[in-house]
Amino acid sequence: MTIIEQIIAKHSGQQTVKPGDILDVIIDTRAARDFGGANVVKNLIDNGLTVENPQKTIFTFDCNPGGSDQKYAANQHYCRQFARENGIRVYDVDAGIGTHLAIDNGLTWPGSTFVSTDSHANIMGAIAAFGQGMGDQDIAAAWAKGAVWFKVPASVKINLTGKRPANLTAKDIVLNLLSIFGANKLLGYSVEIYGEETEKFTLAERITIASMGTEMGAIIVLFPTSPALLGELKLITGNDYDAVTAGPDAKYEQTFDIDLGKFVTMVAKPGHPHDDTSIETVRNQKIDSGFIGSCTNGRMEDLRAAASVLKGRKVAPGVVLKIVPATDAIWTQAMDEGIIQTFKEAGVMVSNAGCAGCAAGQVGQNGPGEVTISTGNRNFEGKQGKGFVYLASPAVVAASAVAGFITTPDQIPDQPTLFHATGKPAMSQVRPDKKEKTEKPTTVEGAVWIIAKDDIDTDMIFHNRYLTITDIREMGQYTFDNLKGFEDFARKAKPGDIVITRKNFGAGSSRQQAVDCFLSLGISCILAESYGAIYERNAINAALPILTYKPDVLLQADIHDGDRIKVDFISGEMTNLANGKSVQLDKFYNAQLAIYQNGGLL
Repeated sequence: MTIIEQIIAKHSGQQTVKPGDILDVIIDTRAARDFGGANVVKNLIDNGLTVENPQKTIFTFDCNPGGSDQKYAANQHYCRQFARENGIRVYDVDAGIGTHLAIDNGLTWPGSTFVSTDSHANIMGAIAAFGQGMGDQDIAAAWAKGAVWFKVPASVKINLTGKRPANLTAKDIVLNLLSIFGANKLLGYSVEIYGEETEKFTLAERITIASMGTEMGAIIVLFPTSPALLGELKLITGNDYDAVTAGPDAKYEQTFDIDLGKFVTMVAKPGHPHDDTSIETVRNQKIDSGFIGSCTNGRMEDLRAAASVLKGRKVAPGVVLKIVPATDAIWTQAMDEGIIQTFKEAGVMVSNAGCAGCAAGQVGQNGPGEVTISTGNRNFEGKQGKGFVYLASPAVVAASAVAGFITTPDQIPDQPTLFHATGKPAMSQVRPDKKEKTEKPTTVEGAVWIIAKDDIDTDMIFHNRYLTITDIREMGQYTFDNLKGFEDFARKAKPGDIVITRKNFGAGSSRQQAVDCFLSLGISCILAESYGAIYERNAINAALPILTYKPDVLLQADIHDGDRIKVDFISGEMTNLANGKSVQLDKFYNAQLAIYQNGGLL
């Protein structure tokens, strides 16, 4: 049998299996990440299921270490609570990438089975293990039953012949393979890689190649074990493992003989990991940023390769280089070896271990139009941000960051290429057509929202999870969604409505969105006993009408929620149209009126 057939047969109680057989496969280690983990738990709870074996079950929080995103933070906490109640191990935000932790901690081993809510769980093929990324329901079933159904895939064999060229990295090898097979020629296959040179591949190199099997459409890319690999695994885990290789009469649907000696240094062009080209065709392409990390290139060898390029050099002015080790143990080793110091002296941003930009995580994202060279496994549009991403090896990324353009370590210039003014403003700086000033009303009428609370802060008005929104038209929908009892305000408020609240409205941060969200909804004015100092300035400068009133005014006017009132900004008179009662507010002062009539400070 092939390697995949041997592993599935062993884990399904069968003597032999063949492609197309569908079997229940026992899973040795069942993982869920912070991305998808909460849904796994929800699936279990909603269906009244329990965890079959907590000792074989783990959480790995690698997508967003630190929970810098509110939704990730909520999911992580939800999973931690479930783990506490069920005796499940959590590799928390200080640990690193789950698949790497599984290898390094002996949770998976040659011939074993592993599943996770991670499409790159098939990096286990690096150690001749079965690894699969699966959806939330699949993982929930694995947790509940200890097994999942699986169809035995057909296998193909790749023989890498010839000698490995000098300076050809594992990333170059997999990008060459991607250029040959594209994204679908190996679709649905289990791929085994053989060859004299592959016997020498390190664990890190095998991981780099196996991790991009997903990008080739393969179920998994498997390397048979070698004595060198088994020795390396023993050093890391302390465990002795049996060799795993295909049987002598194993049947393959196809066999490919490919000359490794013809492989060259390559990069993947933005948009598709399989759109690969020799680096010569894109050399000198100016870059804005670089990223070294991900499950594909975050091992010690990768960091050492980057450090050898960066030692004694500086990242080019205006270029940002971000490096994220795969695990905290690797981070610590890099610190002990002085590599972190080398990175810092070169001007690199080093973050805590995790997946980083690949999963919209803690660092590594790019902005619209930004050109990034990355060691990640994917460069789909929007995957690592809204810019353009080239894929390359750690050495090439480091060299490019120093040069300021795409290049190789042997062709780094003495002086980096600098950014120069083009005379063309950035997209965000393009001024729209000048708006004609229109006379603004100094008297407004509207239905009242009474929010009888003191100290409503800017996080209650417009939560910090929305601070990246810059288009005022998008802001209104989030108004008060963090204020208890008024989460539906934005859905129910109508243009012209008036908000009446109490003391210190807008306390807290300087965020302009806490003002602009009301303009977005068309709120005609806000009345409060007092305002946070920064909020008051922001509102006046944005031409949002705000007025203050004395504590007994609302009682005098006998105002209730939903009443219609009229407010005169110049005189300060407020009239309750429901009963005709009028009271006096603090009117606009001269500077406020001038800014309001100007349509805002700017």
